[in-house]
Amino acid sequence: MSSDKINPWKYKPWWCQPWSILLTGIIVIFGSWEVTQLIWLSILVSLLILAWWSYFLLIWPKMVNEYYGSRGEKYREN
Repeated sequence: MSSDKINPWKYKPWWCQPWSILLTGIIVIFGSWEVTQLIWLSILVSLLILAWWSYFLLIWPKMVNEYYGSRGEKYREN
């Protein structure tokens, strides 16, 4: 892989940035508790959100870097 890291977030809209993903997840977790007051439901929601965060904040950016790094390509500039 090239030493030049690709920043995949540069090519995503505002609603798909790390800060918006984190903020949305936090709001959903706390919202599930506020609405239902059921701990088991809030835990289930939290686990789903953690899976979502893991994929979109950790796995996906690494996959993008590996894919474009192995091909020796860079994202096209618009």
